[in-house]
This record gives sequence, structure tokens and C-alpha cells, in this order.
Amino acid sequence: MTADDSFNRLDDDDYPAYTMGRAAEMLGTTQGFLRAVGEARLITPLRSEGGHRRYSRYQLRIAARARELVDQGTPIEAACRIVILEDQLEEAQRINAEHRRAAESANPTNAA
Repeated sequence: MTADDSFNRLDDDDYPAYTMGRAAEMLGTTQGFLRAVGEARLITPLRSEGGHRRYSRYQLRIAARARELVDQGTPIEAACRIVILEDQLEEAQRINAEHRRAAESANPTNAA
């Protein structure tokens, strides 16, 4: 890997750049919380060659949302399910918007 490759990954939300300890510190939570959201299948950290969990910025945002819900009193399993559904809804809305734009550009006279 070259230095250029490393710098390009700095902007990659999916690059697993953070250790479990650093991720927990950034979220203001415990490593046990990160293990719990992993067990609930909210996030699946990648593993380093040594077997250590590594988290991406995207995964940290997802875990942070789950933590917000848990802090409000939602059980962790329910919080993880809510976050999964929110993420799926956001993706579906993005896809629908893309299809709408494509349809409008293909038929500009029917766009209202």
C-alpha cells in the first residue's frame, strides 16, 4: 500500500480505522456496549490480522444512534432493531428519489 492509498482511505466512511478501545472512547461508551451491538447484529466490525475488532466511521455513527436510544431507556435489542429499520428506510427513500429523478428526466413533460 502506498502513502496515496492510505490518504485516500481517510475519506472512506467504510474503512475500518478505529480499534474497539478508540471507538468506545469516541462514543463515550464501553467496549461491552460495542460487543452488545455486534451481538445484536447492528454492526459487524472487521477483524485485523491479529483478530482485533476494527470499526469504520459509518459503523460508529450507527452505534452512536443506538446509544442515544439506549440512553433514553430503550432496551438494546429494540434500539438496534430501530436503527436497522431507520437505515433501511433512509436507503429506500434514497433509491425512490433516484428513480423519481430518472423518470422525470426521461419524461420532462410529465413532471409536475
